[in-house]
Amino acid sequence: MKYSLSTKLLAEFLGTFLLVFGGCGSAVLAAAFPHLGIGFAGVALAFGLTVLTGAYAFGPVSGGHFNPAVSLGLAVAGRFSWGELVPYIIVQVIGAVAASFVLYVIASGGPDFSMAGGFASNGYGPHSPGGYDLLAAAVIEMVLTGFFLLIILGSTETRVPAGFAPIAIGLALTLIHLISIPVTNTSVNPARSTGPALFEGGWALQQLWLFWAAPLVGGAIGGLLHKLALAEKAS
Repeated sequence: MKYSLSTKLLAEFLGTFLLVFGGCGSAVLAAAFPHLGIGFAGVALAFGLTVLTGAYAFGPVSGGHFNPAVSLGLAVAGRFSWGELVPYIIVQVIGAVAASFVLYVIASGGPDFSMAGGFASNGYGPHSPGGYDLLAAAVIEMVLTGFFLLIILGSTETRVPAGFAPIAIGLALTLIHLISIPVTNTSVNPARSTGPALFEGGWALQQLWLFWAAPLVGGAIGGLLHKLALAEKAS
């Protein structure tokens, strides 16, 4: 079934909203909750679950990108229209900002709310959870986004059993967060980085450029590598 661009954009908005609200919401509201905090592992799982469920719910309509780096990588790989790239990125960012706004309204209603924790923003140097520098942050964001694209592209080819791709993609995002939360708080998604940064302001906005540049470069490399070396060949 073919969907109009407006319908696909709505699906991308909703899917990105779910990803940011679910993933960043778990970090802001539940990661360090007294006595029952879910910690890094719980946040990683939350991000993976949002992509898994969102891909099943909205993927049949829009492709389930929810991420400008994914949209770019798919376009580079020849699996997505360049003409739809900019509208997708715009609504992904809007979805992330909307989710961050709703999360802010909820979180600020708590008795111990403070923006001192960064509001799930991504950062490097003194704003990295583990104090990792700019180079480390750039490398891990590029490498992991590249592999994320390879997993997305590989798991959605016709040679793979149909219907299982969201599971592989969701588990991949969980793994990515388990690796990189200590380094950058994990982006691999410029929209996800933009939403919280707009509310945190200050240092988060100053460092936001990296969390656009590194994932976009990594996504493009992943898409190109798959297209040149790993894609299904016509028989």
